[in-house]
Amino acid sequence: MVLLKRLLPLFAMLFFAAGPAHAGAKAWAENDQGQVGLISAVTAVGDQGRVQLGLHFKLKEGWKIYWRSPGDAGYPPAIDWKGSDNLNDVVISWPGPHRFSVSGLETMGYKDEVVLPIVALMNDPAQPLAIRAAVDYLVCDVICVPQHVDLALDIPTGAAQPSEHAHLIGRFLAKVPGDPYSRGLKLVQSEATTDGTLKVVFEANPPLSKPDLFVERSDQMQFGPPKTRIEQGGKRVIFHLTPVANTGEGGLTEKPVTLTMVDGDRGTEIVADVAPPQPGLRLGALVSMLGVALLGGFLLNLMPCVLPVLSIKVLSLIGHGGQERQAVRTGFLASAAGIVTSFLLLALVAGSLKLAGMAVGWGVQFQQPLFLACMVVIVTLFAANLLGLFDIPLPQWAASLGSGGGDTHTLAGHFGTGMFATLLATPCSAPFLGTAVGFALSRGLFEIVAIFLALGLGMALPYLAVAAWPQLAQALPRPGKWMVMLRRLLGTVLLLTGAWLLVVLAAEAGERASLTVGALMGGLLLAMSASRVIGPKARLALVTLFSLAALMVALTALPRAATSVPDHLKSLWQPFDRDAIAKDVADGKVVFVDVTADWCITCQVNKATVTYRSPVADRLAQPGVVAMEADWTRPDETIAAYLASFGRYGIPFNAVYGPGAPDGIPLPELLTADTVLAALDKARKP
Repeated sequence: MVLLKRLLPLFAMLFFAAGPAHAGAKAWAENDQGQVGLISAVTAVGDQGRVQLGLHFKLKEGWKIYWRSPGDAGYPPAIDWKGSDNLNDVVISWPGPHRFSVSGLETMGYKDEVVLPIVALMNDPAQPLAIRAAVDYLVCDVICVPQHVDLALDIPTGAAQPSEHAHLIGRFLAKVPGDPYSRGLKLVQSEATTDGTLKVVFEANPPLSKPDLFVERSDQMQFGPPKTRIEQGGKRVIFHLTPVANTGEGGLTEKPVTLTMVDGDRGTEIVADVAPPQPGLRLGALVSMLGVALLGGFLLNLMPCVLPVLSIKVLSLIGHGGQERQAVRTGFLASAAGIVTSFLLLALVAGSLKLAGMAVGWGVQFQQPLFLACMVVIVTLFAANLLGLFDIPLPQWAASLGSGGGDTHTLAGHFGTGMFATLLATPCSAPFLGTAVGFALSRGLFEIVAIFLALGLGMALPYLAVAAWPQLAQALPRPGKWMVMLRRLLGTVLLLTGAWLLVVLAAEAGERASLTVGALMGGLLLAMSASRVIGPKARLALVTLFSLAALMVALTALPRAATSVPDHLKSLWQPFDRDAIAKDVADGKVVFVDVTADWCITCQVNKATVTYRSPVADRLAQPGVVAMEADWTRPDETIAAYLASFGRYGIPFNAVYGPGAPDGIPLPELLTADTVLAALDKARKP
């Protein structure tokens, strides 16, 4: 087929050799397969020295012609301009092609109707333009027929007014793959893989629906049809293409490739180098990242959002005082199992959402008002139990989680404690956590499960340590009066956690919904405090009624946008605009992007200690510096796609752009003033 492809143009030219267009040539020619015409977008040449033309093919049903790179067979239209007058040069554009698969052969071209836009460059703008075009092309259906037509078009001098063909030519000009930025597209990756395929990754906003990729190389290396995976609801697409054997010269990385990505009438064309494969990257990166995840999970125990869970841990240790080693070991292994199980469930949910093409991230459940209301109810019940407002299981599922003291230490209670610890830990980003989660969520289900398992084991390390050395728990004193005071103190800490959750709920669903849920939980505490004389069933009904009312408020609340920027800083910070970043950098400005959320405690710590304080705030207020805040308190697909472009799926995330860093400098999760200022200085220097 390759030999046939190369010989067909020669046979056609020998058979149909016609030289310059005949004097009787017209603007249109017709044959059994359709019509071919030479059209102009203007009625006269004007004074610009260039005229927009079009080679118009009207094909009968079933017939097709070929793109500039036809694929496994065929050849593209060829035009001889001999005989033209006042014509200096021509520039031909090619609308995005369609792929045709027939009997294992892959070809690219056009069916029904197509206009090849042509810009004619004139020698003298003051003279008329006489176009003579001898066109050779191959038209195929079940059989292929080489065709030759002679076309002529004369354009007089005068003002260039739009012709009757202007709209048609403009419509096909819009289908010509263009600059990726103007089409909302971005080439993220072009590299050879260790298994010999070409991997190409694009990001898109608005999303893609049915993308296709065509690859060309100067040495005629050919590629099979791409294996396409669409992610994030069409905002990210990954192509894998296999080179055709015995085509091209040398390996994948030896020559640049022209990438033409088409999605309906939208497309882009980019010349890109192919990065070399990195042998062993998958295994080596996975092993090292498992270590990072293990350390990140362990450090979650030290983050402020896990402080309420520490109260449950402490009470659990106290309750074990003096017990047998086997009981201590079993209880703490159950808590560790709860943590690991929670992380595995998070991994499966994240992997399923990713396979379904949806955006995923760390801690995004805190964007849901119903989840926040559930957490407020659970924390309130835990606090009420610690404060001694009830002494019986209320309700059964909550009791197994909330039995933090006394003599009732069931395995279900310890297991539930571990799961609850994981839920409250997710709005925190400990050092190394974001790196590990980003690595996992940018890859497949296997890596996601492996990394999340390592995170769970890391967070469970303190429990596993006590299980390995039960004497740590046995050394604690037995429960006594001092424990009552500690229970009240830790119950108060849990109430403060509930208050923080209500603040986050206010950002998600509005102050009215948050105040209503808070009032219901306050009413529940008062009711339980005043109703100790009623029976267990009545108290269970009371808790159920207040809890369901709180959940209904969150479920029916109207969402609202959060505003986390203090009033005195609102003039400094601008809303996030991804498209504006490149424009600001082109103007020589430095751009600082802060992706944050009201539920992200680490984000608030960064603001309070670094970005909202001198000297960083002073630098951000200087001329030539643009500060953008991307508020991810509520779900936002644009922000999720932006994070994914850096391989990040959780927050906090900060990046600095400038003439010296047009692609952005990602910053660590925990900011320092020196780190931010150094990045701003680096980005400023071209």
